[in-house]
Amino acid sequence: MPTSPSVPADRVTLADLEGDPHPVLAGLRAAAPAVWVPVLGAWLVTGYELAVAVLRDARTFTVDDPRFSTAQVVGPSMLSLDGAPHARHRGPFNRPFRHDEVQARLAAFTRAETGRLVSAIEPHGAAELRRAVAGPLAVTVMAEVLGLGQADPGTILTWYDGIVAAVQAEGAAAGRGRAADGATSVAAGGTAAFGELAASLREVIARGGSLLAEVTGPLAEAPLAEAPLAETEAISNAAVLMFGGIETTEGMIANALLHLLSSPAQLALVLADPGLVPAAVEESLRLEPAAAVVDRYATAGTRLGSAEIRAGDQVTVSIAGANRDPAVFADPDAFDVRRSNAGRHLAFAHGPHFCLGAHLARLEAQVAVGTLLARLPRLRLDPGYPSAPRGLVFRKPPALRVRWDTGA
Repeated sequence: MPTSPSVPADRVTLADLEGDPHPVLAGLRAAAPAVWVPVLGAWLVTGYELAVAVLRDARTFTVDDPRFSTAQVVGPSMLSLDGAPHARHRGPFNRPFRHDEVQARLAAFTRAETGRLVSAIEPHGAAELRRAVAGPLAVTVMAEVLGLGQADPGTILTWYDGIVAAVQAEGAAAGRGRAADGATSVAAGGTAAFGELAASLREVIARGGSLLAEVTGPLAEAPLAEAPLAETEAISNAAVLMFGGIETTEGMIANALLHLLSSPAQLALVLADPGLVPAAVEESLRLEPAAAVVDRYATAGTRLGSAEIRAGDQVTVSIAGANRDPAVFADPDAFDVRRSNAGRHLAFAHGPHFCLGAHLARLEAQVAVGTLLARLPRLRLDPGYPSAPRGLVFRKPPALRVRWDTGA
């Protein structure tokens, strides 16, 4: 079990937070649930109660700030707006991402695609599951959601990689207060990638019969109570849906498999009772959320615990830290598929920006984990390769190499 270190906040490094952040987060939380961390240039919130307070209060802690770099690349969207504009952008997507709609539209497709991916690796007895199953499944499902099912998955990943790199470069440049030559080049590549994605999505909208056609269609024809979005607005929101739907879902699947395969007793419970797969996914989300932090910006001076927040300060909520707050989760560093309150985790955030795609992400992760455990006998980690999660913002194993028995 990680122990709380005595490292003060001003000595925390990015390497600490990218590698195994949990001991550092525990130490910071024990000192104060919100503390200024110079390397981040932000207040880091690690306590569960304060994390919920920040995520719930979009009026005081907003995403609508120039430092929120996603909007610089793809334009305003539900991810980067608050208040009435946020509700207008998110509203048309609410019904299609409800649990019943996701099940009706995408459950059979997700099961079929997962089965296809597992069949492709089944005879080999070994694979790297992030690239063989988790990533391809996330890409293909999001392509289906957005009406890009005919597009080559490799092309979609190229667009995705370009947009992600540009968002990260914009964020780094904002932190430095200027754009370096390398960041400018990456941003240009991201703009080009987004332009190609946008062109494909405009074709999807023009063809009709898709989610994006629904959210942009005339109100009289759209099966939605909300006013339709402009084409450019729908495309911006589709880009952030794709970003979230690929990055975090791939991480969810990989992290859940890693936790199960690293915990023989918990794995035995799930193998004996496959009905525990959803609980295992929830506990994995708590223990290692695929999105480890979310940023907000203070609109006015306020207090968080003993911290005096000034207007304009960045406030970074550590989802990873809040999810291991011992005030809420007993023995917080343990992976326990029978944990009664695992569902209180904040892996999908909280408040007005609660993840729109939570039901879809859960569906994909549950189907992927359940199918792999059912079809690959004695599935186990390959001891010859490291698999510890890494990442400051998005956390997952760089690679998840596994073996299983083929009976050959």
